[in-house]
Amino acid sequence: MISVRLPDGSQRQYEAPLTVAQVAGSIGTGLAKAALAGRVDGKLVDTSYLIDHDVSLAIVTDKDADGLDVIRHSTAHLLAYAVKELFPEAQVTIGPVIENGFYYDFSFHRAFTPEDLEAIEKKMHELAKKDEPVTREVLSRDDAVRLFLSMGEKYKAEIIESIPATDEIGLYREGKFVDLCRGPHVPSTGKLKVFKLMKVAGAYWRGDAKNEQLQRIYGTAWTKKEDQDAYLHMLEEAEKRDHRKLGRALDFFHMQEEAPGLIFWHPKGWTLWQQVEQYMRRVYRNNGYQEVKGPQILDRSLWEKSGHWENYKDNMFTTESENRAYALKPMNCPGHVLIFNSALHSYRDLPLRYGEFGQCHRNEPSGGLHGLMRVRGFTQDDGHIFCTEDQILDECVNYTALLHAVYKDFGFTDMIYKVATRPEHRVGSDENWDKAEFALMESLRRSGCEFVIAEGDGAFYGPKIEYTLKDALGRQWQCGTMQVDFSMPERLDAEYVAEDNSRKRPVMLHRAILGSLERFIGILIEHHAGALPLWLAPEQVIVMNVSEKTADYAQEVTKKLKEQGLRARGDLRNEKISYKIREHSLQKVPYLVVVGDKEQEGNTVAVRARGGVDLGVMPVDALIERLAQECASFQ
Repeated sequence: MISVRLPDGSQRQYEAPLTVAQVAGSIGTGLAKAALAGRVDGKLVDTSYLIDHDVSLAIVTDKDADGLDVIRHSTAHLLAYAVKELFPEAQVTIGPVIENGFYYDFSFHRAFTPEDLEAIEKKMHELAKKDEPVTREVLSRDDAVRLFLSMGEKYKAEIIESIPATDEIGLYREGKFVDLCRGPHVPSTGKLKVFKLMKVAGAYWRGDAKNEQLQRIYGTAWTKKEDQDAYLHMLEEAEKRDHRKLGRALDFFHMQEEAPGLIFWHPKGWTLWQQVEQYMRRVYRNNGYQEVKGPQILDRSLWEKSGHWENYKDNMFTTESENRAYALKPMNCPGHVLIFNSALHSYRDLPLRYGEFGQCHRNEPSGGLHGLMRVRGFTQDDGHIFCTEDQILDECVNYTALLHAVYKDFGFTDMIYKVATRPEHRVGSDENWDKAEFALMESLRRSGCEFVIAEGDGAFYGPKIEYTLKDALGRQWQCGTMQVDFSMPERLDAEYVAEDNSRKRPVMLHRAILGSLERFIGILIEHHAGALPLWLAPEQVIVMNVSEKTADYAQEVTKKLKEQGLRARGDLRNEKISYKIREHSLQKVPYLVVVGDKEQEGNTVAVRARGGVDLGVMPVDALIERLAQECASFQ
């Protein structure tokens, strides 16, 4: 007898081996019809998988996250199937699942056009409607190589040749199409109903720019049409909110070829930057941080001692002077250790918190650069806390509370927490990694935060908490970090005088709330669709005169607003007031003030809030009080 334990704890007994699909059928016809895959003893498998011993089994349907991944993976194969049907000379390479969809890379003698994409998607629907079975078979490596070479698929053959000869190769067939894959896949193409091809982009074979450039077709797939419609609507909204477009339209910044991956900040954009930086400076001051500033360029020997040269040198910009090698700093931590080491510290000085708006440079690939979100030169709100082992937990708990307060002020309230644990390539003892990982997890538990564990995703010198915020469209942005590091103080000889007068190593906590200020400002722009809250807006009030007769009064009002610390500007152009209002509305200015003859006579102003909200006529002092109250909690 074969015993199958189900997720609800119940067990079913079977006299002979049977497939996952047959188990689902024995439970009910509805489940059999809905089954997309199975999870046998934790391993995801096809519904055709044969169960021949006692197992735990979960039937995977479209209600499960695994089910959606199986659908997307299978839809990638359907895409390749359709391309081969329409363009037999095209060669297939790889086609994985990605966030919200999938892609497949092809080698083809010409560029795919938008019309080609329409035809391919149409063919995919035709093939899906055929409801052809998707079957798995296993070949030896050499037989699989011969099969794909006979089909003219040299890329697939190359992939298989890189696999050890002793390994068996899994193949999947649907209709006339066969593909190399570990699986699992849906039992038939009829399970694939909701998908859409999105775009074509370039991609190098095996990700190496020295190799042939392929064509990557991106697609999205879902279990329900309404989910896909919601996703496509989100993409439309994201396009409208694209910080690169808004950055140009609102005159915040620009980028150009003479400085790839670097930002030219315009006056309004730099004003926004300063509001963010000055806010964070107050956060430093009010939470026990001492602001410091380290050099941009440091000797190679320091980076070798810290471990960065061994682990990170490919991402570092280097230079030489007088036969000495230097690197532009990609991060601030070694410099902060040198500041710590410049004086002798007692245990009474700890925890010692340093904060820096540290400008860093990283040699990111040009293909990965993306507006403010991925740059080569950036500034971090970087902080390092030197403390004892006993202080780690309290510092991490306090930091999480501080991060929550900061994100709330910027308009973010939905958070995801992840603890990234030790990677395979790392420095330091397992004992210290154990302590560090425990401290991070326990700090989140004490903060009431549910978290997931990302095995092996920690930095080479220590584990970390990754704080991910959700924006107005539900997109996720990992910004904040907290890392526990026993290694760098050891490598760079940091020490303090303990209570018994012995010398001990401090623990170093690496922390950033915003991360890259450039990237965070890009996120802010998209989250608020350019309509920044009053305290952040580069221009808070525009004062407009109706006619030349009220120009002096408009200037007087503007001056009074500025004297109260408001970012106000007068627009005295000889233009129709409707034209001025429209122009500044498009610039998303929070408040528009209009002054005409009546307002001048009554020492009042007519006020419009962003979005065309008419607030009526009020005394200038009343407007100042309103704006001051709106900004008060962020000053």
